[in-house]
Amino acid sequence: MSDLLKDKTIVIMGVRNKWSIAWAIAAAAHREGASLVLTYLGEREKKDVEALARELGGADTYQLDVASDSNIDDFFGSVKSRHGTIHGLVHAIAYAKAEELQGRFADTSRDGFALAMDISAYSLVAVSKRAADLMDGGGSIVTLSYMGSEKVVPGYNVMGAAKAALEAGVRYLAEDLGPSGIRVNAISAGAVKTLSARGIKDFSSILEHTRQRAPLRKNIEPEEIADATVFLLSDMSKGITGEVLHVDCGMNIIGV
Repeated sequence: MSDLLKDKTIVIMGVRNKWSIAWAIAAAAHREGASLVLTYLGEREKKDVEALARELGGADTYQLDVASDSNIDDFFGSVKSRHGTIHGLVHAIAYAKAEELQGRFADTSRDGFALAMDISAYSLVAVSKRAADLMDGGGSIVTLSYMGSEKVVPGYNVMGAAKAALEAGVRYLAEDLGPSGIRVNAISAGAVKTLSARGIKDFSSILEHTRQRAPLRKNIEPEEIADATVFLLSDMSKGITGEVLHVDCGMNIIGV
């Protein structure tokens, strides 16, 4: 432990299981001395997230549905009552209907497009607005993106459009919140074998292509993404905002 996040309260949204990137981030933040607040979507996830929280020294857990403004308000009200101030927030939330990740992007439904944008992109705006009110002395907000926002990844479809919107949101939020000392950045993570990734068509071929073509000739590990996130949450990155940091073994620089 190097105590990069000592005396900091960090909210992490999106922990579902030990295979999620958000879990790796939570573990790394705990290692660096952070006091953690974890969220879960509903009763189905509650038991698992509470069990994971116990492994992190008893992190606080709260229910949160980012599709509900009233639920977001209640969540941040509860966090304010218990912690007063927060210093960082990790937005690791994204969703699209499984059927929208199959076939052609041109066949994306209106409802499916709106849902993916709401959960995967607008939710960052909604939670950042509320989190800023609890970051009295400044802070850091980090979200997770993917190269499918910049280039066509077969099967990523509507999530590519949603992640592009997410990255634009990072830049606008960085401008809005910068005068308050709040930094907003994204990590464009390389392909990682998570439960959510199983919904992407031919995902195993994406992993194999990365192993063969990425400059480091390997797939990224969740712990490597987590370490980069800790850096962005810490004072070590206090001059960085509005950036999309690629943590993908260099895959983003390869043309084909």
